[in-house]
Amino acid sequence: MNLLISVLLLFGLLAILLYREVSLRGGSIAIAVAWILLGFFSPALIHPLLVIPFVLVLVLLNVAPLRMAIISKPVYGLLAKTMPSMSDTEREALEAGSTWWEKDLFCGKPDWDTFDNIKMPTLTAEEQSFIDNEVQELCAMLDEWEIHHHLKDLPEAVWQYLRDKRFFGLIIPKEYGGLAFSPYAQSRVMSKIATRSITTAVTAMVPNSLGPGELLMKYGTDEQKTRWLPGLADGTELPCFGLTGPEAGSDAGSIPDSGVVCEGEHDGKTVVGLRLNFSKRWITLAPVATVVGLAFKLYDPDGLLGDKSKSDYGITCALIPADHPGVQIGRRHYPGSPFMNGPIMGEDVFIPLDWIIGGQDMAGKGWRMLIECLGAGRGISLPALATASGEMGYRMVGAFARIRRQFNIEVGKFEGVQEATAEIAGLAYTLESQRHLVTKGLEDGIPAVMTAMAKYHATEMMRTLINHGMDVGGGRAIQLGPRNFMALPYQSIPIAITVEGANILTRSLMIFGQGAMRCHPYLFDELQTLTAEDKDEGLQRFDPLFFKHAGYTLSRGVRMALHGVTNARFSTIPDNASDFSRPWFRLLNRFSATLAVTSDVALAILGGDLKRRELLSARLGDCHSQLLLASSILMYHAAQPSDRAQDAHAQYALTRALHAAEEALFDFYRNFPARFISRLIQTVAFPTGRVVAPPSDDLIRELGDMIMEPTSVREIFGSYTYISEDPEDSTGRVEMTYRKLLEVDEAWQAFLKADSKDKLAGDNIDDKLASAASQGIIREQDIAGIREYDAMRYDCLLTDAFEPEFFHTAAKKKDEEAA
Repeated sequence: MNLLISVLLLFGLLAILLYREVSLRGGSIAIAVAWILLGFFSPALIHPLLVIPFVLVLVLLNVAPLRMAIISKPVYGLLAKTMPSMSDTEREALEAGSTWWEKDLFCGKPDWDTFDNIKMPTLTAEEQSFIDNEVQELCAMLDEWEIHHHLKDLPEAVWQYLRDKRFFGLIIPKEYGGLAFSPYAQSRVMSKIATRSITTAVTAMVPNSLGPGELLMKYGTDEQKTRWLPGLADGTELPCFGLTGPEAGSDAGSIPDSGVVCEGEHDGKTVVGLRLNFSKRWITLAPVATVVGLAFKLYDPDGLLGDKSKSDYGITCALIPADHPGVQIGRRHYPGSPFMNGPIMGEDVFIPLDWIIGGQDMAGKGWRMLIECLGAGRGISLPALATASGEMGYRMVGAFARIRRQFNIEVGKFEGVQEATAEIAGLAYTLESQRHLVTKGLEDGIPAVMTAMAKYHATEMMRTLINHGMDVGGGRAIQLGPRNFMALPYQSIPIAITVEGANILTRSLMIFGQGAMRCHPYLFDELQTLTAEDKDEGLQRFDPLFFKHAGYTLSRGVRMALHGVTNARFSTIPDNASDFSRPWFRLLNRFSATLAVTSDVALAILGGDLKRRELLSARLGDCHSQLLLASSILMYHAAQPSDRAQDAHAQYALTRALHAAEEALFDFYRNFPARFISRLIQTVAFPTGRVVAPPSDDLIRELGDMIMEPTSVREIFGSYTYISEDPEDSTGRVEMTYRKLLEVDEAWQAFLKADSKDKLAGDNIDDKLASAASQGIIREQDIAGIREYDAMRYDCLLTDAFEPEFFHTAAKKKDEEAA
C-alpha cells in the first residue's frame, strides 16, 4: 500500500509538471525536492525503493557526458538513418514564408490570448468605396453568357475599364500609381466580381497574385520598380508569369527551362547575360501580356558571375518584354472558360543580367521568391472565387428551392433536398469565415501552410456546394443558356482545383509535409542537425533539442490524456467565450493536443517513410486544416449579429469541421502500421469513443428551411455579392422572383392551399384568383401581386431553347473560311 501511494504521488506530480511544460531536467529536480520534503514531513508515504531509480534518472539527465553517450548519441545515429534527406529546394520552401495561428493548433496548446488579439479584417473607406462604386459598375457591364459563348473574351470596354480604374494594380504601392489594398480588400473585390463573371475575376486577379507585380515589389531593384510598376498599375503593361510547362506542373522545382550565362548582343553592345530556352504552358494572360515573368534554372559553366566554383545556381526569375526577339507568345489554350490562357516558348533568347528580378544578387533565389509569392494566389484569389460561389450558391439555390414546387410543396422542403442545401449553407458560412482569418494572417506575414490549406479546402468546398446546387437545380441547371445561373460556375470548378498546385498533391504532400516542419517547434531544427556535415557539431546541437522535444511530446501526451478523460472541461479557453462557443473551444484544445501527439509518434516511428505514406500524412493534414477552419468559424461567428440564424449556421459548420477532423484521426489510427501504438493513442485520446457526431437531422432541416428565408446570414452574404435587379438577367430573374414571393407569400400560400383542396372555381389562374377573393381566402388587393408573381415564377422555371442556326454557326463559319 505504501508503494502504491508513493507511485501515485510520483506520477501525479510528474503529470502536473509535464502539463505545465516544465522541462525534463527541471522537472526531475523539482520532483527530487518535492520527494525530499514529502519524505521529511510524511515518511510513511514515501517508499524507499523509489529513491534509487529516481536518483539514477537525475544523474542521467543532468550529467552531460553520460546523457550524450547513453541517450543522445544513439538516438542521433538512429534518426540520421531514418529521417528523410532534404533537397535545397525543399529547404528553401520550408524557410520561405512564416507561420501564424496554424502553428498554435499544431503544437497542442492553443494560446487563446493570441487568438483574442486576432481582430477581424476590415475595409478602409477607400476600399469600401471602390467595392461600392467601381466594382459595382464593372459588374453591371458584364454578361458572362456573352463572354463565354460568343466573344470568347472580355469586351474591349471591360478591358479598358479594368485598366482605367486600376483593377490590375490593387497590390501595387500608391507611389507607383497602384491602390495598395489590403489582402482582405483584394479578396472582397475579386469575390464580388466572381459573383458576376468568373472569367473577369480570373483576368483581374492574376496580376494581383503570383506575377511580376508582387515579385517586383518584394525583390525588384529600384530601377526595375520604376520601369515596370507604374505601367502594371495603370494597365498599360499586362503581366503574366511562366512557371509550369509540359514536364513540370505541381513539381515546379523540376522545370527543365534553362538560362546559361554567356556573352551576347543587347542594344548594340556585347554584354554578359543569359541565353534562355523555355517552353511554358497554361499561363494565364499570356496571349495578351506585354511583359513575361519567367522561371528557369540558371547555369554559369564559365564562372562569368564571379564564382568559378559554382555552375548550377538553381531556379531564377527574370522579367522579359513579350515582344523581345525570340519570345513566342499569343496563342491560346481553351480551359473551358474564356479567360486568356496560353503557352509561351523561346529558343536562344538572350537577355541582360539586370533583367533578373532583383538583379544579379537574386540569381538562384527564385524558388524561395515563388514559394513566398504563391501565398496570394492560394490565400486570396482562389479562395475568393470559392467564397463567391458559396454566397451566390446560397442565395440562388435557396431562392430557387423556394420558388420551385413539386408535389404541391417547395422542393426545398423535401428532406433529401435539405441535406444538400444545408451543406451549401454550412460551407458558404465556412468559406466566409476562412476568408476573414486567412486574409488577416496575410496582413501579418505570409503563412505558407495556412494558405495551402485555404486553397485546397476552399476549392474542394466550392466543388461540393456547386455540385449540390446542380442537383437541386436539376434540368434548370444543366441546360446551357443566358438563363442558367449554375452551369458556368460548374464548368469552372476544375480550373480552381488544378491551378496554384493540384489539390491532390497539395493535400497529400504539402499541408502536413510542410506543416509539420514549419509548425513543429523542434523538428526542422533537429533535421538540420541530422544533415550537418560535421556530425560532432550536429550532435552537440541535437542534444538540447532532443530533450526539449521529448518534454514537449510528454507534456502533450499528458494534456491529451487529461482532455480525453475530462473532455477538456477544465482547459483554458478565451475569457470572452460565449455560452455557444465554450464547448467548441474545449474541443479544439482536445483535438489540438491529440494531433500534436499523433504527429510526433508518426514521425518517430515512420521517420522519412511518412513522406511517402501520403494516405497517412494527408489525414493528419486534414485534421490540422479542419482545426483551422473551426477556429475561423468561431472568430467570424463572434463578430456577427447574435441570432438563431448565425448560431445554426455556425453550429453546422463547426460540427462538420470537427467531425471531419475526428474521422481523419480515426482513419489514421485504423491504418497506422504500428497497430498497438495507434490503438493506445486512440484509447487515451478517446476513451469513450468518438465525441463529435455529424450534423443532426434536426439541424439539417433547420438550415434547409433557413436557406430559403430572409435571415441575417442571407442579408450579410448579399452585401458581399453583386445582386442584379434585372429580371432578364440569369441571377436577377431568380432574385427578383424571390423578392416578389416574399411580398405575396402569405396570400400565395393561402391560394395554393385552397386550390389543392379544390375549393376554387375556374380553369385558369385569373378565374381561380377571383374565386379565392370572393370566398375571402385572399383579399382583392392581393390578386394583382399573385398574378404578377405567378408569371415571374413560370418565367423563372423556363430554360433556354435556341434556333437551329445557333448550332450551325461554327460549321457555317468554317465553310466560309474554306471558301
